[in-house]
Amino acid sequence: FLLIALAILGTNIGMALFRSPTISYLGDLFRPEDRSKANGVINLMGGLGSAAALFGGGALYRIGVPLPFIVGAGVMLAVILLLLLVIREPEAPAAAASSGPEPGVLANLRNVAAGPEKSGLWLLGAIFFWFVGWNAMEAFFTLYTRNVLGIEVGRGTQMLTAFAATFILFAIPSGLIATRVGRRPTILVGIAGMLAGLIAGFVIRQPTLLLVVLALMGVFWSLININSLPMVYDLGGGERIGAYTGLYYFASSAAAITGPILAGQLIDLTNHAAIWAFSAVFLALAGLAMYKVRPQARLPQP
Repeated sequence: FLLIALAILGTNIGMALFRSPTISYLGDLFRPEDRSKANGVINLMGGLGSAAALFGGGALYRIGVPLPFIVGAGVMLAVILLLLLVIREPEAPAAAASSGPEPGVLANLRNVAAGPEKSGLWLLGAIFFWFVGWNAMEAFFTLYTRNVLGIEVGRGTQMLTAFAATFILFAIPSGLIATRVGRRPTILVGIAGMLAGLIAGFVIRQPTLLLVVLALMGVFWSLININSLPMVYDLGGGERIGAYTGLYYFASSAAAITGPILAGQLIDLTNHAAIWAFSAVFLALAGLAMYKVRPQARLPQP
């Protein structure tokens, strides 16, 4: 048990160190007007990779229990080697190079809060709120389907797959839409659609109809998720891409911890159907926060 726990801890630390700098390439390698489209491709490839891991991992597990771990580690090493050999990072601007080391999370948060319109703070708040809402839904959806709809947990998981599938399918179109009409309006439409889906889910008790609602929600979630990180880069500028990537994941990770805890407390006091109302409230808060964001604002550079 101790070895497994240490292996999981090491994997999580490694992924945390790997993820933020890798995603920062989105800001380093692409022009601002191309970042939504590029992020759509990134999420599409991530979705395809997740599907390949699920199906391939299951097949490898049937051959031998250690095989998924061995093959997964080998693929990660190959990808890192490819990254080192193929990707050429652009040189840092002279202003960024002369500004010293990157500030920490708290310093960056103070920098975000120092903006005259607080747009950066509102954007991080919106990111936190919508991830609280949806992470809570993901955590408790299968329990909701079992206890309220009366269907087995496995089928509830399959229903969530419809959400994931439409999210992947619309990843690239979401980036194209934002490139044409703007990221802020696209995200606001996505929030409105998610909110409508959550309200509908609160009253629907027919599994097939709920499956359709989840599929539509996946489309609206792609409008939000594909364009939020590029919008963080828009507000932060090109000099602190890594720092603001870290802030994005700080907000989303804090939401991943907070959402299920708060939702669990509410469910204990009420019932599992309350998860829809809980998520709807936080999506509404995300919409209010996003409405306060001014896309032309730039965060002050330290």
